[in-house]
Amino acid sequence: MQLKNILQEFGLEADFKTEQISAGYINQTYKLTGERSYVLQRLNTNVFRQPEIVAGNIRAAANYLSVHHPDYIFLSPVKSRDGTEMVYDSDGFPWRLFPYIANTITINKVETEAEAFNAASGFARLTKNLEGADSSLFHPTINRFHDLGWRYQQFEEALSNASLERKNEAAEYIDTCQRHIYLVDRYRALITSGDLKLRIMHNDTKINNILFDATTRKDVCVIDLDTLMPGYFIYDLGDMIRTFVSPVDEEVKDASEISVRRNIYDAVVRGYLSEMKDQLTEKEKSAVEFSGQMMTYIMGLRMLTDFLNGDIYYQTTYPKQNLVRARNQLRLLDMLS
Repeated sequence: MQLKNILQEFGLEADFKTEQISAGYINQTYKLTGERSYVLQRLNTNVFRQPEIVAGNIRAAANYLSVHHPDYIFLSPVKSRDGTEMVYDSDGFPWRLFPYIANTITINKVETEAEAFNAASGFARLTKNLEGADSSLFHPTINRFHDLGWRYQQFEEALSNASLERKNEAAEYIDTCQRHIYLVDRYRALITSGDLKLRIMHNDTKINNILFDATTRKDVCVIDLDTLMPGYFIYDLGDMIRTFVSPVDEEVKDASEISVRRNIYDAVVRGYLSEMKDQLTEKEKSAVEFSGQMMTYIMGLRMLTDFLNGDIYYQTTYPKQNLVRARNQLRLLDMLS
C-alpha cells in the first residue's frame, strides 16, 4: 500500500511534501508538510508484536488525560475514516498519523542543565498526570522489558551457549557483569518488597523522545509512546541518567571520553523530583541513585548478551560493535557506582 493510499484511509486527499525522519531505530517515520502538517509512522511489528496493545494503552491514557488534565498536551493519533488509530498496509504493518506540532524540535544530545531539567520534568509530568488512571486498562507492549532479573538470566543462557572465541573476546566484560550481580539482588528485593509503586511509565526516556519549543527550549510534550505501560519510576529516571549524563553516547569508540557530568545528573534528578516528589515515597526516593545504576547495567547486559548470541538483536555496522556498546555501558556503570 502506497503512502497515498494510507493517507486516503485517514481522510487526507491533498498532496503533501514527504520527508523521512531518520531519528529512531524502530519505526519508519515521515513528516508530511502541506496546508496542515502531520507525522506518519509505520509501527515495527517485529518489536511490537501486538500493535493493538500499543494503541489501546495510548487510547486509555488520552481518555483519562482529556478528563482529568484537559490542558495537558498529549499526542494522540488521528483517527482513520473507520474510527481506528491504525491503518494496515498490504504487508500487515500498521500505520499511525499524528498531528505535527509547529515550532517544536527534538535534540539528540543533552548539552545543558536546562535541557536535562526540562526533559526530566516533562517525562515526570506524564507519570504524575496519569496517577489515578485505571491500571487494568494498560498492558505490556514488550514483556519484561526492564526486568533486570530476566535480563541477567538471558545473559547467563547466552554465556552458556556462546562460542569459545566470543567468550574469550568478551572475558573482561563478562567478569564485570558477574561482579555487579548484587544489583540484580537489590532489584529483586525492591520488587518483591512492594516498596516501589507500579505506575504508568513512558519506559523509553531518551532525550529525543520529548519535544521542545524551538524558541524557549521548554518541554512541550512527550512523544514515542509505544512503550507507555505499567512500570516503576526507576525505569524512567534511570534511563534518563544513563543517557543524559555522559557527554558521549553508547557508540563512542574511545571509552576514555565517557564521564559523568555531575551537574547534568543533578539537573535530571531535580527536574524529575520537581514533579514527582509528592508522589514518591521516602523508600522510593532512596532508590534514586540505584535507578541510574540499574538501567545502565541492564543495557550493558543486553548488549553483551547480543554479542555472545552472535549479534542477532541490535543492528551492527562493524565487527564487535555490540562489545564496544557493552564496554561503554559498563564503564559508565562503574562511574555511577
